[in-house]
Amino acid sequence: MTREQARARAEALVGRMTVEEAASQLRYDAPAIERLGVPAYNWWNEALHGVARAGVATSFPQAIGIAATFDPELVRALGDIAATEGRAKYNASAAHGDRDIYKGLTFWSPNVNIFRDPRWGRGHETYGEDPVLTAELGVQYVKGLQGEGDTMKSAACAKHFAVHSGPEALRHRFDAVASQKDMAETYLPAFRALVDAGVEAVMGAYNRVNGEPACASAALMDILRNRWGFEGHFVSDCWAIRDFHTGHMVTDTPEESAALALERGCDVNCGNTYLYMLKALEKGLVTEEMIRRAAVRLFTCRYMLGIMEGTGSEFDAISPDVVECPAHLQKAREAAEKGCVLLKNDGMLPLKDLGTLGVIGPNANSRAALVGNYHGTSSRYVTVLEGLQDALDGKARVLYAEGSHLFKNRLENLSQPNDGIAEALSVAERSDAVVLVVGLDETLEGEEGDTGNAAASGDKADLLLPEGQRALMDAVLRVGKPTAIVLMAGSAIDLGDAAERADAVLLTWYPGARGGRTVADLLLGKVSPSGKLPVTFYKNEQLERMPEFTDYAMRNRTYRYIEEAPLYPFGYGLTYGDCAVIEARRTAGGVEAAVENRGAMDTDEVVQVYVQNEGSENAPRNPRLCAFKRVRVPAGQTVRVALDIPAGRLSVVDAAGRAVDEGTPVFHVGLGQPDARTAALTGHGSVRVEA
Repeated sequence: MTREQARARAEALVGRMTVEEAASQLRYDAPAIERLGVPAYNWWNEALHGVARAGVATSFPQAIGIAATFDPELVRALGDIAATEGRAKYNASAAHGDRDIYKGLTFWSPNVNIFRDPRWGRGHETYGEDPVLTAELGVQYVKGLQGEGDTMKSAACAKHFAVHSGPEALRHRFDAVASQKDMAETYLPAFRALVDAGVEAVMGAYNRVNGEPACASAALMDILRNRWGFEGHFVSDCWAIRDFHTGHMVTDTPEESAALALERGCDVNCGNTYLYMLKALEKGLVTEEMIRRAAVRLFTCRYMLGIMEGTGSEFDAISPDVVECPAHLQKAREAAEKGCVLLKNDGMLPLKDLGTLGVIGPNANSRAALVGNYHGTSSRYVTVLEGLQDALDGKARVLYAEGSHLFKNRLENLSQPNDGIAEALSVAERSDAVVLVVGLDETLEGEEGDTGNAAASGDKADLLLPEGQRALMDAVLRVGKPTAIVLMAGSAIDLGDAAERADAVLLTWYPGARGGRTVADLLLGKVSPSGKLPVTFYKNEQLERMPEFTDYAMRNRTYRYIEEAPLYPFGYGLTYGDCAVIEARRTAGGVEAAVENRGAMDTDEVVQVYVQNEGSENAPRNPRLCAFKRVRVPAGQTVRVALDIPAGRLSVVDAAGRAVDEGTPVFHVGLGQPDARTAALTGHGSVRVEA
């Protein structure tokens, strides 16, 4: 049904409730109202990269790995898969009377915060550092989750509105101060795009934004409701409203916090502060009208989902048989193939003519390194070691050594430091080639409270791997065998001189529960890597010249404002082909480019268009992404691709946060940024096109 029809049904239902009943529905764990035929409903569910925390589900690569595909069509398909499996689980759970947490159809995804600082532990939940890429991929995930029929397949949620990207340790009391220019240019565009696309929910952040708690910000709510016309429901981050009086100190009591949140427009409380809502009503801090307004918004969503009495849809017939079906698993595998980024290749890859392959490293046989955070459960996991063992069974011998702990300086507590290196050296010495699998997992980068690096609360202190892994890489590389480093991480890592000494470096992110099979396919050349970096990889030393982690100004941050050459640039990634944009021209709606593959292997590539407003005082320091498209380029052939460029992307933002037409837009069309570092790494530049 339409939103108008659903709202009318919701208003009629809420009008029959007592105020106590209506207030009870503003909790994330809303109880049943039996006399009105209202079943219990839990609003808390997750689907960041596949259905999470609800048993078995198809496991996609972590969101940052999905972003590296630069493939909006694929992202939409992944959203549809998550919605389909979510419906299957909802139907099965509801049939057994189970309406617990993680069993509903309101998914608190996607995370469209901007990954502005490489230390942020939750950055791998996002689509990277660029507003255009984040917006395009986020919109498609929302469309996939919600569908386009008369009934929403599931409800998506844009989070965390709006200026949120660490530090994790401070988020319950921190004030993120951002200029109007940075708000309009960096922090708000993706949220605006998702609202325009019809996202059903928006979640507020923990921190304050320019002095106001994000879950009760008059300024942000004015933007969301009045300027953008958002009609869905607003949810707090979990226990964020409690922070009003325990961390931010903008209120004194739970009743005051509940009242402030409700008054400003927060409809559902993830947490327990709204349990004080009736006391707030008794004290005159809120009105019955406010309570009913929020309840109507929430029941409007439930009616649109077709899960209220007297409603229904074709989705009611989706059975658990679809969960982890072959088509879904294949799509997850495609996402991993397209998202892994080849950072370096001196000709070692793809691997060939192997007699014995050594696989070494703490992430080589790690399941945790496959899945990232906010993950579901897979019925099968395939680590990198297992993927290579399966692929090379009967063709070559695969030797294995763990080599080091992920972060401790020894594998066994009673051993001396670096106790795994001797075995690793023995494996390397007996191998024709070595795959060295290092990196992080969700215990080293993630959300506050969920990780093991308590000192940083999920954030990274620097961009280096733990000392034990660095010692392992150094020792193995000294053996002198052809060595490929496989880096499993969700953010920028500086491998130091190990990257220079290695023959190849493949970044796999967290590739999904069965991602080891895909990594093996890439290493062995069954498919060409084609992912591109959705974030800048900085040198560790560059952190010293960036603004403080707590400074939300964009100066010297991300590719748009970086002031020196990075380790690996945003948009960069090699393939097993040899592709370049050889020609580009302006069209009525954008640009058209010719891409030639002079290599011997078919590959995907990502054509990227960057714009710089020459002569503008308000444009970002460097050219910014304005269009991109993934394209298949067969070996020895040239393909043409047309890219649309929305007119709004040619404007710049002034100090007051206003879009202005300023300067002369000039396009740079290539397979990466039009910077010297990209040209040096790829051997190819971009084609300049005058507007």
